[in-house]
Amino acid sequence: MRTFGTVFVACLATWALAQPPAGEGPLPELLDSREGHLKNVRQLTAGGDNAEAYWSFDGKQIVFQYTKGGGEPDQIYTMRPDGSKKTLVSTGKGRCTCSYFLKNGKEVIFASTHAYSPATPPEPDRSQGYVWPIYPYYAIYKANTDGKNLRPLFPAKVEPGKECGYNAEATVSPDGKRIIFTSTRDGDLELYSMKTDGTDLKRLTNRVGYDGGAYYSPDNKKIVWRASALPDEKAVEDYKRLLKQNLVRPTSMELWVANADGKNAKQVTHNGAANFAPFFTPDGKKIIFASNIGDPKRRIFELYLINLDGTGMERVTYGGQFDSFPMFSPNGKQLLWASNRHGKGHETNIFIADWVK
Repeated sequence: MRTFGTVFVACLATWALAQPPAGEGPLPELLDSREGHLKNVRQLTAGGDNAEAYWSFDGKQIVFQYTKGGGEPDQIYTMRPDGSKKTLVSTGKGRCTCSYFLKNGKEVIFASTHAYSPATPPEPDRSQGYVWPIYPYYAIYKANTDGKNLRPLFPAKVEPGKECGYNAEATVSPDGKRIIFTSTRDGDLELYSMKTDGTDLKRLTNRVGYDGGAYYSPDNKKIVWRASALPDEKAVEDYKRLLKQNLVRPTSMELWVANADGKNAKQVTHNGAANFAPFFTPDGKKIIFASNIGDPKRRIFELYLINLDGTGMERVTYGGQFDSFPMFSPNGKQLLWASNRHGKGHETNIFIADWVK
């Protein structure tokens, strides 16, 4: 879904002008000296807002969201890990979010509003503070990496002009067998899992509040996600009121872990900040995630590491604006993430670096 500091759009023609030469080599000036876990950093995109970039299972492709801004809608693209061969996957209509590769490397899944209407969905009403839209016509689609053979996956049928609920934020288990995603199908923002053909639907969470942005552990046995922090009845009522308007307030979210079936859920962070985009480290023993905990004004997001029990929190990035959406390569040797560093204004780009343990 739309996130802090990032909006995306379909404008394939701009790529040839916007991108630096692929494979131009490491750019050490893009790193702060305190970023000891990162080296040999490369910038894969330049211009517009690029985010939520995720590896294919063989490490040969990346799928991500892009927009050049100006109110145009987010769309889905693929590219090689050197930033070359950018290809539009989505339709260029409606708004798209949350793409991910299937294990065969030939297909991707993503959420889109294009079937409800080809128009760009309206911006949320920010008179109620900083809120995210929960568009009630996001469906999850499956398509070939070139955009062909596009079809709805969940719900299986989507009708023009008819709301289907919010269904998005889908990711795939490392064994390639299941998809985890967020849906309002039962009236709240809950986590569900299903097989990659859309069958065997299972609800994983049952608490009041937003549960989303989930990922599986490397051994497929656990999941990690972000959840609304609702400390009192007033916060619960505010959440319910906004949800009726298809809105959610993301300013206070904590990380949770559980077994892959949703059982034995435990809260990891307890800091009251906006913690999101969690991903397991290659050994499955820690979580890397984005948070604004380090900024008293809650405007700057950096990457952090934390143990599954909530101990040993360590700061990873010092970009000074926005660093988020981290994902380790399948072999665990590289980190892919989105950042405002080295950009013009507040544009967001995709970066890749070798990971130093």
